[in-house]
Amino acid sequence: MSAGCEILTTAQMRAIETTAMNSGSVTGLQLMERAGRAVADQVRLRWPKAGRATVLCGPGNNGSDGFVVARLLRRAGWRVRVLGMDNRPGPDADHMKRQWLAMGGLEPLDAAVLHAQPADIVVDAIFGTGLARPPSGPLAEVLESLATHPAPVVAVDCPSGLCLDSGAFLGRPRQVSDRDLRARLTVAFDSPKPGHLLERGPECCGELVIADIGLRPWREARTQQPVLTAIWPRFAIPDARCIQDNRLGKQSSSHPHKFSHGHALVLAGGRGKGGAARLSARAALRIGAGLVTIAPPLDALPDHVGQPDALMRRGIDDDAALHDALGDARINALCIGPGSGVNRAEMLLRAALPARRATVLDADALTALSQAADLMGALHPACVLTPHGGEFARLFPDLAGHLDGLPAKGPAYSRLDAARDAAARCGAVVLLKGPDTIIAAPDGQARIHSAFDVPWLATAGAGDVLAGIITGLLARGFQPLDAASLGALIHAKAARAFGPGLIADDLPDMIPQVLRQLTCRSIR
Repeated sequence: MSAGCEILTTAQMRAIETTAMNSGSVTGLQLMERAGRAVADQVRLRWPKAGRATVLCGPGNNGSDGFVVARLLRRAGWRVRVLGMDNRPGPDADHMKRQWLAMGGLEPLDAAVLHAQPADIVVDAIFGTGLARPPSGPLAEVLESLATHPAPVVAVDCPSGLCLDSGAFLGRPRQVSDRDLRARLTVAFDSPKPGHLLERGPECCGELVIADIGLRPWREARTQQPVLTAIWPRFAIPDARCIQDNRLGKQSSSHPHKFSHGHALVLAGGRGKGGAARLSARAALRIGAGLVTIAPPLDALPDHVGQPDALMRRGIDDDAALHDALGDARINALCIGPGSGVNRAEMLLRAALPARRATVLDADALTALSQAADLMGALHPACVLTPHGGEFARLFPDLAGHLDGLPAKGPAYSRLDAARDAAARCGAVVLLKGPDTIIAAPDGQARIHSAFDVPWLATAGAGDVLAGIITGLLARGFQPLDAASLGALIHAKAARAFGPGLIADDLPDMIPQVLRQLTCRSIR
């Protein structure tokens, strides 16, 4: 399955640029010219009437892109002032700087100078992909001032100060801050970077445009397979045919049978606690599992009468009863945790994990897992863990501590790193929930899904629906990483389709609409 657009780390991006230039087919000057032209074109597309632009050029190659932007906007009739530094950059960057100086002046890159004249836009070309430490001195003061500037900001690569490997502003807390620079538009090159989609990145980058500057042949020529991809509406559009022809579980004949689409078993809690499991079961049905059985304790079966009639019911009191149920090999996916209670979840996990069926562990199952080291050791590659931040901290307290800087594991340690480390440790797929959801596999493959645009998805029961979608996809034959990835995408698309006012009960019924709207491009 192709999950979407490959994401490159800053080191990978630099390596591709270096390879391209060493090939003799492209020069550094040509790449700078293409990058600057891409930014200038995006500015003119959004502000077709030439106005006043202030371009801020940093000391490195990002600043050289800014000089190209300034030159091209001036030629297009804009009134352009450039604020830069009195330094001698590398030869290519120096060439671009001199080209600008032949047609315009250079004012000091200073906070007071920045606000001295009004502007219709400000182009931020101070720091880009190369930033590895927090800005300091006068440049830090410029960034503080720029964060309060009234004009819309167009960022080259990223808003200056943002770490493109982590999505954090280096040297600052990870929480939202009024000091963080927020761009109206960010123009990046060739591929998205992790920081565009992680933590503060989506909010602070604004509209993100990935511009082609001619590096694709060298990116695609690498022998390394993509290990990090974006699951994002702009980059990933699943293939509806995969659902229609059951590539979510290959059909064995032209006459599909319910068992060819899998049988999902959703373990429910006791009396009065079955709502979460019903949400999961409804979602598993809607995503197309052939059969879905909800399994509360026997005395709670009456709680599950009524709609949907397609849902099967079976009483399972304890681990022995679950063991008996799993004697039916056609039950190929389990969901444990939503509303089950911690003690019941632990008991059921002791029967479920040795059976090595595809298993989603959510909610109370994650708490049970955090309290029983032997259960953590019983996880297997067909398991998917779906923790939110608090559950992740209980499961992997040391990794959560690294995110908080206790002890520090480097300024660029991110949720992506934490999810990858967790997956490698437990030997299962980890889906770390959040507006920047991370899905990581034990082999290091990972996917990022940014859903900052659907804050109404943060509602009680939404996670239970996600667990059910993933369970249904597992029942249909998806591999765990793919099931979790497509599940996250469909879950968010369902929320977008419904809009504000959403409650978790609405999500399963939006799934058919989402599936109808999917186009035929990415999953193959």
